[in-house]
Amino acid sequence: MQNIRRRNPTELTRPESEPEIVDDEEEKKGEGSNKRGRKDRKNGNNKWSCVHNCCWFIGLICSTWWFLLFLYNAMPSSFPQYVTEAITGPMPDPPGEKLRKEGLTAVHPVVFVPGIVTAGLELWEGKPCAEGLFRKRLWGGTFGEVYKRPLCWVEHMSLDNETGLDPSSIRVRAVPGLVAADYFAPGYFVWAVMIANLARIGYEEKNMYMASYDWRLSFQNTEVRDQTLSRIKSNIELMVATNGGKKAVIVPHSMGVLYFLHFMKWVEAPAPMGGGGGPDWCAKHIKSVVNIGGPFLGVPKAVPGLFSAEARDIAVARAIAPGVLNNDLFHFQTLQHVMRMTRTWDATMSMIPRGGDTIWGGLDWSPEEDYDPSKRKHINNDTSSGNTNDESQGNSKKLVNYGRMVSFGKDVAEASLSEIKRIEFRGALKGSNFANTTCRDVWTEYHDMGIGGVKAVADYKVYTAGEIVDLLHFVAPKMMARGDSQFSYGIADNLDDPKYQHYKYWSNPLETKLPNAPEMEIFALYGVGIPTERAYVYKVTPSADCSIPFQIDISANMGSQDSSLKDGVFLVDGDETIPVLSSGFMCAKGWRGKNRFNPSGIRTYVREYDHSPPANFLEGRGTQSGAHVDIMGNFALIEDVMRVAAGQSGDDLGARALLLLDLCTNEPVYVNAKQYCRILRRREHRAKLEARDKLQNRKLYFHESRHQHAVKRARGPEGRFLSKKLLQEVNCKFDEQEHNREGSSTSATSASN
Repeated sequence: MQNIRRRNPTELTRPESEPEIVDDEEEKKGEGSNKRGRKDRKNGNNKWSCVHNCCWFIGLICSTWWFLLFLYNAMPSSFPQYVTEAITGPMPDPPGEKLRKEGLTAVHPVVFVPGIVTAGLELWEGKPCAEGLFRKRLWGGTFGEVYKRPLCWVEHMSLDNETGLDPSSIRVRAVPGLVAADYFAPGYFVWAVMIANLARIGYEEKNMYMASYDWRLSFQNTEVRDQTLSRIKSNIELMVATNGGKKAVIVPHSMGVLYFLHFMKWVEAPAPMGGGGGPDWCAKHIKSVVNIGGPFLGVPKAVPGLFSAEARDIAVARAIAPGVLNNDLFHFQTLQHVMRMTRTWDATMSMIPRGGDTIWGGLDWSPEEDYDPSKRKHINNDTSSGNTNDESQGNSKKLVNYGRMVSFGKDVAEASLSEIKRIEFRGALKGSNFANTTCRDVWTEYHDMGIGGVKAVADYKVYTAGEIVDLLHFVAPKMMARGDSQFSYGIADNLDDPKYQHYKYWSNPLETKLPNAPEMEIFALYGVGIPTERAYVYKVTPSADCSIPFQIDISANMGSQDSSLKDGVFLVDGDETIPVLSSGFMCAKGWRGKNRFNPSGIRTYVREYDHSPPANFLEGRGTQSGAHVDIMGNFALIEDVMRVAAGQSGDDLGARALLLLDLCTNEPVYVNAKQYCRILRRREHRAKLEARDKLQNRKLYFHESRHQHAVKRARGPEGRFLSKKLLQEVNCKFDEQEHNREGSSTSATSASN
């Protein structure tokens, strides 16, 4: 049968009167294809889209990762070591095996204090969305709940925004035992390597203790809610008693350094604010405190974390994929949710830089202003040529104003002080921002700032460490209201003032005294040789729904490969997280000798570990790393910790340590100011040679006659040798003084007669 069908657009040239004849077979085919098309549309089978590409790409990455992980676990355990030794030569014995061969055994009980985010947290009570997660890890482990139920995870990991404690119907607690922080995630060790090496010389759980705590809480609130400080006190007392009265060696890492500093004041303070242990508790129970990567004076990296929920790496990722991080696309892993959650963690405020401009520098100066990123490369390769190049380029290099911790614009960061015009932001009217009324599910305190408040922050141009606290008060008043009751960031004028007995000052080494324990030792062990965040260049983003108005400007660069400004971040020497200034200043100077911060004269030691990346992929994270977390697998650091635990003192480690010059507290050491930088470089090079045992029995001077001549030469009030002319003038003044003194004594004698 013939049918008439509609004409195609291409068939308009045909006469209208001519009907088109179609065969039955073609009709059946057309009807079949139409049915399939309607069926596909009904089932939702659309064309290949961007979502399919994303899912396919994620699946490919996961499949590849699991396949590589399977191959890695399937290979013989000796294969990585065989390949590494074939490339780099025989590997050294692990520290535990080395010290066991030397005959060292377990002597002092060891207490580990983990840092922020490295200890596990588990769920004890939760909302209906967390059904089936009782005593499952919400933090640490596989982090499976982050991508299974992200909003539920964020809700349970957040604390109450008013009290800083548990929200209603939610209880998340620290995982107990050594497993709390041995591994952060499968295959990513934290304390596991150190624990394994200590076990080789006889340590086990009866003389090792992991002082795990909820690192989200403020330090004092860990005692209020969980009695964690009391548990640490009891466990240390028990370990000392069951180990023959041997004092404990405490090994804190990262924020755990500040936490244990708080503990040492708490344990000796009277109840109810303190632990009531008495003024001699630390002297009776603690042999040494071996601090690893301690942020004694705070961390500049904490500033962008609280200000804009980012750091250098996140800022780069934010620029690469703005749709993922800036928009509420997947309802997880967005910066708004991260900011809402982390701003409820009071412990993050403990790492705001302390000491203000006195420590970190001002608008026109900083302690690291002479830092050169290329300097370390020159010294490592060729000391003599490196020094020459450094000195020749020193005058042409532009000084970096590291004291400007936050600058709005690269031009502001580099401008002279007279060129910066600032408008005061304190007390500015914040106004209202109606653009943010649509996203209260990811509310942050920026929603209450308004456009006027954002403009006021940007118009102030530049912020130093002393102004950062005021800035955070302006942009996050609720968070800082809790922080003001728990932490302090200044420098004490008079430590005998009764106000410093409050617990808010106990974690600030500049506002508290070390315990009265003259036999105790304090170590500062940290990595160096890695560019570390120090200051930031910011920009203001356009107002939009649910956006954070400030971002690190990753377009700000100095161009040179060895420049200190990269991706909007000024870099200095450190361990990738904490600058050397914060890690080493207190033990190198602040606590050195008897002073107001260290009234009993506790001996302090500094040990720096030069970063050396792994030689190949199979070596993992390396055995000579100086990075903030990877240093926990550094063989040299582990050996130093084990020697202290086995009974050795800081003096026993001195020949192997990169100790700063131990200056005599009674006599000044004078140097020529023009040679000061060269003296420091020579001292650093000499310390490296001493660490390699290449300067054994080195004389303090080479020529006895020159030494005696220098000792006998007269010096002026500033330590410089006196010329012959000046020496005659000094002798004349001395003779006149002696003559006047004899005349006055003669007149006094005659008057008495």
